[in-house]
Amino acid sequence: MTKPDQRDLLALAGLAVSGFALASVMSARMPQPRSRRAIASRHDGRGTQQTVNIARKLNTAAGTLAVSVLADSAVEHYRGSFKNKAMYTPLLVSALTLATSLHGTADMRALAHKARDATYLLAAATGLAGTGFHVYNIGKKVGGFSWQNFFYGAPVGAPMAILLSGLLGFCSERVRETNRLGRPKIFRLPAGRTIAAVTGAGLLGTAGEAGLLHFRGAYHNPFMAVPVTLPPIGAALLLSAAAGRRGRIHRFTRWWMRLLALMGFVGVGFHAYGVSRNMGGWRNWSQNILNGPPLPAPPSFAGLALAGLAGLGLMREHPDA
Repeated sequence: MTKPDQRDLLALAGLAVSGFALASVMSARMPQPRSRRAIASRHDGRGTQQTVNIARKLNTAAGTLAVSVLADSAVEHYRGSFKNKAMYTPLLVSALTLATSLHGTADMRALAHKARDATYLLAAATGLAGTGFHVYNIGKKVGGFSWQNFFYGAPVGAPMAILLSGLLGFCSERVRETNRLGRPKIFRLPAGRTIAAVTGAGLLGTAGEAGLLHFRGAYHNPFMAVPVTLPPIGAALLLSAAAGRRGRIHRFTRWWMRLLALMGFVGVGFHAYGVSRNMGGWRNWSQNILNGPPLPAPPSFAGLALAGLAGLGLMREHPDA
């Protein structure tokens, strides 16, 4: 396999760093119109503060997914030698999304931010386009849409992580701008239930991607069954909460989301152990990280679990949401 030369690596690092810096500067320095400041000054009180806190949790969830995408796409596209220059796109967009999410997490204002909205929508569009590219690359291989190509071709579900990051970030801005007397909505839909439904669907898709790759690994370790069994249960719980009656506490669902968040971070340790089992172990890290189980993939479950907790929290504070 032909590896990228030094100029490609410098370009990659430059894109990621410059994207992160650009988003940070834009988010921190963009002035706020006076008319919107006047509106924000009226958004005070306990109810508004709780809504802003939930929005910040959604920003954190979007940022966790962005970190996973940034690291995972960097490794996988480096392994693919950046054959197509468009392969740099998810690195830049995920770096922008990460910076934007950090800004949103630190922002205490009950006001949506135009720059954050634009970045999250760009992330969602990048995820859709990336899914199309991956499907196209699988289809053009010899044998077309076969199990062999799904196992070893471009991971068809991977770009959906940046799509989910963008969607959750966009939802956070809609929740944030809800005034203290209003009902949190996203496109006229109850915000809490919408977030729970989106997160449940995301858990199902992410579990499907993990199931495909773990099936390729023949489930040689019994723990490989965990990310294909626990997340679908969590998805069912979230979808039930989204469709259930108002006023429910969802205590068990919240605990299950915490379990999924823990699973996401513990999964990095299991993947690191899988890397160490390859020939040469961590002494041959530059080769084994490329060929071993992907270290950045499991935290995507943690990001979705955090989003699920935020959606449940919104439903608890606003029963009509």
